[in-house]
Amino acid sequence: MTLEETHGQEPVPAGHDWMQGAGKALQELLVSAQRRGCLTAGVYESAKLMNVDPDNVAFCVLAADEEDEGDIALQIHFTLIQAFCCENDVDIVRVTDMSKLAAIVGTGEESGEPRDLHCILITNPNEDGWKDPALEKLNSFCEERRNVNDWVPTIALPE
Repeated sequence: MTLEETHGQEPVPAGHDWMQGAGKALQELLVSAQRRGCLTAGVYESAKLMNVDPDNVAFCVLAADEEDEGDIALQIHFTLIQAFCCENDVDIVRVTDMSKLAAIVGTGEESGEPRDLHCILITNPNEDGWKDPALEKLNSFCEERRNVNDWVPTIALPE
């Protein structure tokens, strides 16, 4: 982006209402995607899906608690996933509260192992695409954040 392109653009308001609206939209999207079977959770599962069917990935959520910030392997995975998303025009956000995320999508412990929620992909189940108002709101949010050079915005999930 050049100076001429940024001149005249107003920064996106960083107010509580705007971020809270994005958090609510993310919660609605995750619930809707899980009901439709369009949610893939896990770093490795997401990487496999991106490799096999990259055109059907519609949105990406990266999640990490404070203690995960020191996990170098996880950060490398995040970097690779972010590169994939940028290369394929997939909007991506970060979430910093794994417990709220687990409350929304479930922990998946019925199989005996806890579900990896560090990376969640939302996919389009069919060729005509999935029109979800929450997805459209999040896409607009991400586009506006990119206009102020916030390429991977952090969203707070609602209580």
